Amino acid sequence: MDFYFSADDDTGAAATAEALRVLEGKWKIIIICQLFAAKGPIRFSELERMIDGINQKMLIQQLRQLENDGIIARTVYPQVPPRVEYALSNAGIALGPAMEALIDWEEERRRIMHTEFAAS
Repeated sequence: MDFYFSADDDTGAAATAEALRVLEGKWKIIIICQLFAAKGPIRFSELERMIDGINQKMLIQQLRQLENDGIIARTVYPQVPPRVEYALSNAGIALGPAMEALIDWEEERRRIMHTEFAAS
């Protein structure tokens, strides 16, 4: 697949900028990866335990942003204490191939960097 962005057509650049806005920040991609790994809905407390170094306030903020952007779905069960679960939405699930490609790219980048570093 060839990618070509001309100076006259900013559609690709605009879409890329919007995608990066949705995924920006230290925690969003980590949250998305954990939701993929969970293979189903996961409770807030479980997600918090799975993500080393994130505090409760930051996790709530990031989850809220991902929900507002349509990447995750939040389900609140009417019980005491309240039970809240998070799962990837259809838009979040659609990120799967892009996430896999990003991981593949990073592995290739590391291989290239290691090869170039070893050669110098």
